[in-house]
Amino acid sequence: MSVVSQIELEERKAGKDLYSYQKGAIDKIFKSFEESPTDYHLLYQLPTGGGKTVIFSEIVRQYLKHHKKKVLVMTHRIELCKQTSNMLTEFGVINKVVDSKADLSDQGDYSCFVAMVETLNNRLNDDKLDISDIGLVIIDEAHYNSFTKLFKFFSQSFILGVTATPLSSSIELPMTDNYDELIVGESIESLIENGFLSRAEMFSYNVGLTSLVVGANGDYTVKSSEDLYTDDNMLTKLLRAYEERSKGKKTLIFNNGINTSLHVYDTFRRAGYPIAHLDNTHSKKERAYILKWFKETPDAILTSVSILTTGFDEPTVESIILNRATKSLTLYYQMIGRGSRVLENKKTFQVIDLGNNFHRFGPWGDNLDWQRIFRSPNYYLDALLSDEELESNFRYEMPDELREEFAKSEEVYFDVQKTYVESIRAGESSKVVLERSIAQHGYICIENSEDVYDALALAKMLGDDIDFRIGRYTKCISKSTFNFVEWLKGEYRKKLNSYLRTNFDEVFESIHGYPPED
Repeated sequence: MSVVSQIELEERKAGKDLYSYQKGAIDKIFKSFEESPTDYHLLYQLPTGGGKTVIFSEIVRQYLKHHKKKVLVMTHRIELCKQTSNMLTEFGVINKVVDSKADLSDQGDYSCFVAMVETLNNRLNDDKLDISDIGLVIIDEAHYNSFTKLFKFFSQSFILGVTATPLSSSIELPMTDNYDELIVGESIESLIENGFLSRAEMFSYNVGLTSLVVGANGDYTVKSSEDLYTDDNMLTKLLRAYEERSKGKKTLIFNNGINTSLHVYDTFRRAGYPIAHLDNTHSKKERAYILKWFKETPDAILTSVSILTTGFDEPTVESIILNRATKSLTLYYQMIGRGSRVLENKKTFQVIDLGNNFHRFGPWGDNLDWQRIFRSPNYYLDALLSDEELESNFRYEMPDELREEFAKSEEVYFDVQKTYVESIRAGESSKVVLERSIAQHGYICIENSEDVYDALALAKMLGDDIDFRIGRYTKCISKSTFNFVEWLKGEYRKKLNSYLRTNFDEVFESIHGYPPED
């Protein structure tokens, strides 16, 4: 794909002009349509922001122009239903939305229908919609399994599914069972290089996820997520991450649970930041008001649950915060994709990951082999790291502000696992690991202090690092009951303070070559 000029970017008008890669996709899809049987199931993949709706709207326009059959477009949410209908209208395709209130007495006057999956299922089971002349069925967000129950009604129709991630929302219903072929569209990297998408700058904060529970749908349950993410420590970490990386930027925060989002709202509001909360219990009027405020407020923060992962397009978003963990590659890409829309003065956006998602799935825009994932989803899913494996690779990194307090220290990291392995091989007790950790903590505190009181003050700032080291240590010794871990954290702090009081003068002189001033 050649580099697209700024002129082409500016000249494109929805429903009239198409980019070269979109035209190429349409040609491939029609070629497959012409060469395949009438009941062929084709899947097309294109990243969020690449213009899937534009592409299939043009396909509908061309299909109706050259064929005497009708078209049905299916979506899974009412917002997408309306957006799709509007886009088809822009392409000159007169269409009828089949919702719960639709009067179908005039259905014979239309050659294109747009429907939500559940509503359509009810109408078809009640025999209220004539589908005998439907030649083409288009399924938006095809990775959702709710669509497959309708396939039986369209045994003689060409089905085109479109999705950003051709990986089924259920491991038990792989997409390869319902689609004959996958056509892979332009990659995220190519769309970024050619100015169609913004580049993501990723920042990952390690989070312990072993308390999370996986539900029947294969992802973490809302309850276990809320237990973790409404904890004061996690809310503090979230606020700190925002202040370090996204302060003053228009920010979307994604959570797993309404209660979590409300806690986030309260936390940011108390800190004096402009924030609003949105979930699926808000009325249409309330939602419109909140989204209008978000659009018009430069440094606005919007915290929500999954309601904004699809069907929401706000190019002014500058920062995405994943305040949740997910085992869904599709959800990971959907959430980040909300920040990828380009503007003239927006070439990058930031992603703050507080759910180890980056470590699990890799960078957004990574060169994934979609064909292999489509054909062998279990192979891909089985290769993903477990939470325990992810956490074993963590390395604690001091926040920038704290690292400045230890500016005189060249290195502040202490590898608990490596020290444990070395001590066991040397025939030493595992207790020497904590002794050496305390000595290293003491050293960097003294190295950056003028007197013992300064050192004790610095030691108080090391709470997160201490907790991380204790967590890593208890995993090494395979002993991690809650009471034991909490006791160990308290003992560590006491011993560190004792170490500083007892050894300050000696260590200070060994570092500087002279004793501390009285």
